[in-house]
Amino acid sequence: MQRLTHSIYFALSVLLFLSGNITAQTTDYTAYIRDNYTKTEVMVPMRDGIKLFTSIYAPKDKTKSYPILLKRTPYSCSPYGTDQFPTTFQNMNLAESGYIFVFQDVRGKYMSEGDFVDVKPFLPKPVVAAPVKVEKKKKGNNEVPATAPISVDESTDTYDTVDWLLANLSNDNGNVGVYGISYPGFYATMAILANHSAIKAVSPQAPVTDWFIGDDFHHNGAFFVMDAFSFYSGFGLPRPQPTTNGQPGFGDWNTPDNYDFYLKAGALRNYNERYLKGKVPFWNDLVAHPNYDDWWRARTPQPHLKDVQPAVMVVGGLFDAEDCYGAWQLYKTIEKQNKPTVSNRIVMGPWVHGGWARGAGDRLGHVKFDAKTSDYYAKEIEFPFFEYHLKGKGAPNLNDATIFETGTNKWTNYSQWPPAEAKAKSFYLQSNGLLSNTSLAEEGGVSFDAFMSDPSKPVPYTEDIHLKRTKEYMIDDQRFAARRPDVLTYATPVLQADMTMTGAVVANLLVSTTGTDADWVVKIIDVFPDTLSTVDNGLPMGGYQMLVRGEIMRGRYRNSFEFPEAFVPNQPTQVKFTLPDIAHTFQKGHRLMVQIQSSWFPLADRNPQQFVNIYECKDTDFIKATHKVFYGSSIEFMVK
Repeated sequence: MQRLTHSIYFALSVLLFLSGNITAQTTDYTAYIRDNYTKTEVMVPMRDGIKLFTSIYAPKDKTKSYPILLKRTPYSCSPYGTDQFPTTFQNMNLAESGYIFVFQDVRGKYMSEGDFVDVKPFLPKPVVAAPVKVEKKKKGNNEVPATAPISVDESTDTYDTVDWLLANLSNDNGNVGVYGISYPGFYATMAILANHSAIKAVSPQAPVTDWFIGDDFHHNGAFFVMDAFSFYSGFGLPRPQPTTNGQPGFGDWNTPDNYDFYLKAGALRNYNERYLKGKVPFWNDLVAHPNYDDWWRARTPQPHLKDVQPAVMVVGGLFDAEDCYGAWQLYKTIEKQNKPTVSNRIVMGPWVHGGWARGAGDRLGHVKFDAKTSDYYAKEIEFPFFEYHLKGKGAPNLNDATIFETGTNKWTNYSQWPPAEAKAKSFYLQSNGLLSNTSLAEEGGVSFDAFMSDPSKPVPYTEDIHLKRTKEYMIDDQRFAARRPDVLTYATPVLQADMTMTGAVVANLLVSTTGTDADWVVKIIDVFPDTLSTVDNGLPMGGYQMLVRGEIMRGRYRNSFEFPEAFVPNQPTQVKFTLPDIAHTFQKGHRLMVQIQSSWFPLADRNPQQFVNIYECKDTDFIKATHKVFYGSSIEFMVK
């Protein structure tokens, strides 16, 4: 989810993620939609009596039947009013082909009744109440049981919505597709678990999948404070009654510099005391659950994704700052837990969060991709996927993995991911800043590089001064970090041939600290040739250090996210963790670089470098510590 300052967050979130109004084009299609679609607004009843606000856009041509495309969102399915039409649907190729578009405010958000629960847990065996009378349907599969569960979840709400649509629409063809980006991507995943026979195709896009391990607010247990605070200071406030308006978030920044604001804010306990005042339930919950306990485990749908029935197409961005992990992980989970015959695909392009549905996708920051990748996705990937599975048109010509390979800037197709031809290859950290695929005898915790980590001067995630978190940081030039004494830098000699990485990256570090806890940030970087004469927007690209992938690991969770462990001061300790997959070619004449640091601020909160509860510790608990990284530590890639 986009994390923006309060003054623009809600306006943009409505336009970008919430009601389906995002597209690769910037054309205003309001007139087309108004001329070709009829809009109705209804309150759809759920099995427990709660009604959900739903907007339906049906083609005016009644001589045909159409599939239903459903998006459920916590961000509002505006514009409200049957005389109000959106500027576009997510993919106008689908709109022009003819679909019934349905957008729904989820339970407890905007105009829907009920109480909202963040990433509401799936209930595989809900408690059942006494038998209730079920109204006879006009049509539909009549799969709703004759008893109504006391407890409901997002899968039952999806099920009941689909059944109501089948029973009440006049010209649907009986097939339903579900899609959504970011939080709506989570609801798309829950549609898989709805197990409704009419749901034929589901596309979770940048889906929220695990908010402790890798999505949005935590990465390997490290709290992503900037995104969480800016988002939840508004979104997390309770909604007392149905409304068409979102609540504004925090706005009293008093500085244009996020680094300055979050540093002065201090320890995490200060946010509730000074700013949130205990009014954000989910913030209170996450503070109460600092480790990966049953509360967190209940909020990921992954264990339940077995015996998957609909065709699934997971979509994500290689440079998605919010839910890159979720896209890769959801695809892999379905692959692992289902038979080989399951229809499960993944599409990853050179996009930021939701970038395939807005903008051309031809560049990010100073890096160009030489193609309008978003247009290609809309026309050649998403459109054929729904056409085939919901209309029976065309052929399922997508491979299991359709991946844009940066560096060479080309679409690639594989029958599995990672590709069968990709083999594990390790690069070792050595003296004098050398990164080599040959391990020398300097292993074993003898020789090392060391640096002082000072929580009062954490390493910034970008060199720019700005208030909102940038999307370009995922591909930013890292030369500013290489110049800091608290960042270790290792690089290969100039490559004599192209080297393509396709798959997960595993950091296997041998480290020590004078403290009892520490964070470890590993960044994978493509160093452009010094002789490159290209200038982009005034920036010389010679020597550009392009971030390809970066990730953080909170050291206390190195062995278990459930049971954290302190470091023994000055004792060499293994810290091994996996970074999200990459698909990148380091070209001949470039260099492969790895940077290692212990702060990434204010993306991630600061580690006090003591084994204390970080959510409850005081400003005085933050201490300096000396960290060592021993030679022979390695980074493992899948090399094709």
